[in-house]
Amino acid sequence: MSDDAKWMAHALKLAQRAEAEGEVPVGAVIVLDGEIIGEGWNQPITSLDATAHAEIVALRQACQSQQNYRLPGASLYVTLEPCIMCAGALVHARIDRLIYATPEPKTGAAGSCVDIFSLPQLNHRVQCEQGVLAEESSVLLRNFFRARR
Repeated sequence: MSDDAKWMAHALKLAQRAEAEGEVPVGAVIVLDGEIIGEGWNQPITSLDATAHAEIVALRQACQSQQNYRLPGASLYVTLEPCIMCAGALVHARIDRLIYATPEPKTGAAGSCVDIFSLPQLNHRVQCEQGVLAEESSVLLRNFFRARR
């Protein structure tokens, strides 16, 4: 198993935790030098916080653990393509790599609806990759929304 698949598998476990709490099943892990420095799962409903997406929760934890609001050299693994808010936060945090499992055709900001990371005006570039454990993430999301309908 590649390192990317290993970290994404961890993010999928966090997504399952979100699902168990009644949240949309999205999980995120931030890795620096082979170590997890932050992790999170969707919590906007339970925390009554519209900004408590998995990526933002993980960023907050990572910044605290590093005692820095910037995370150069870090990679973020997330089970669903980030929204505009989360993509902007990744740029501000100076995340090096974003690896996401499955695209989000309605709100994705890494190429599906918009591509924040390709805006020439921004002073930081996030390398973006998709598709790691995409099927597992898609199935989790599909089953969650199917059960809600």
